Amino acid sequence: MPTYRDEGVVLRTFDLGEADRIVTILTRSHGKVRAVAKGVRRTASKFGSRLEPFMVTDVQFYQGRSSLDTIQQAETLGSYGADIAGHYDRFTAANVMAETAERLTDTEPAVNQYTLLIGGLRSLSRGEHSPSLTLDSYLMRSFSIAGWSPSLDSCGRCGSELNLNAFVAHVGGLVCDGCAPSGSPRVTSAVVDTFNALLEGNWVALEQTDSRDLERTSGLISAYTQWHLERGLKSMEHVAR
Repeated sequence: MPTYRDEGVVLRTFDLGEADRIVTILTRSHGKVRAVAKGVRRTASKFGSRLEPFMVTDVQFYQGRSSLDTIQQAETLGSYGADIAGHYDRFTAANVMAETAERLTDTEPAVNQYTLLIGGLRSLSRGEHSPSLTLDSYLMRSFSIAGWSPSLDSCGRCGSELNLNAFVAHVGGLVCDGCAPSGSPRVTSAVVDTFNALLEGNWVALEQTDSRDLERTSGLISAYTQWHLERGLKSMEHVAR
């Protein structure tokens, strides 16, 4: 049908011409959609603020003949943008989350990725946890949904469950002493526990974790993310690690 309706979260926008904007939206039922919002940059636009990054909207699209659809209507369902943009650490974390979601999804429905992103943005906007923890937990779980969860209970190279004392991003996670390349980042049991707590969303355990273990785990997650997404995330450069 030429017209369809769906709810979605705005991932990013690009200016087009003098008044229009291209909006990339991760929708619940249609996957990732790129659409033109005509006249949205004019002061009198009736839905300009509803199509800013990190906003959750109910959108009516007109299906175009090219790769771009057209946005006909937009109603706000979740207004997270202002509360996120007002805090630099929340804003940079949200940008990494949105860029990751864009890279991990396509035009096929990705309901689990959509739901996870909505929950992460809501948590950021409310300041429920530190932005760094929210981001790391999101990255771990989004990779798990995509089938790229790092190996945490066996060697990513040989499958051994013994002497897992190093983490190597390009191998897939933890590796045993026999498989670890020279100079591989070493990990402790506390770091492994932190990985698992992030994957499970165990906030009680995370809030009791030593800051040095959190920082160590965060750095490894960043390296894992950059490696497995092939092209580095531009937004990750602005996140304090």
